Amino acid sequence: MAHLEDLPPATRQRLTDLDCPTYETTPFVAGVPLRQRRVAIVTSAGLVSRGDKPMLAGDNGFRELPTALPAGDIVMSHVSVNFDRTGFQRDINIAYPVDRLRELAADGVIGSVADRHYSVMGANDPKAWDGLADGLVERLRQDRVDAVVLSPV
Repeated sequence: MAHLEDLPPATRQRLTDLDCPTYETTPFVAGVPLRQRRVAIVTSAGLVSRGDKPMLAGDNGFRELPTALPAGDIVMSHVSVNFDRTGFQRDINIAYPVDRLRELAADGVIGSVADRHYSVMGANDPKAWDGLADGLVERLRQDRVDAVVLSPV
């Protein structure tokens, strides 16, 4: 991960000028215990299935990743001059912790793992994500997901 002071001046200025929204930290929903929840992953790593169209900067869509998709068929299309893929290349669970979810389900910590997970391109303006979020929520509801692991990359 690059440090802000190590970035080119124009990139550093663009990042420091971004208007970042603030969110409350209090959960806004209640529900069943975790051991009864169906859990999905939403990652901002720009992951796609091998052979799918890569995500590009400014892409405000999402890609579906079936739980059964082998790790070798998942490709990171995240692009940034200051992005280090080394961790992901060594262990996909760094950005997409599907194996950890399977373990939690097997141990009874969570109820089940969703059939599908989702990836977005994190290098985007969060103010343009309303449509993206609505589409993701609809898909998650279709899969009866009631808990999400957010994996920001």
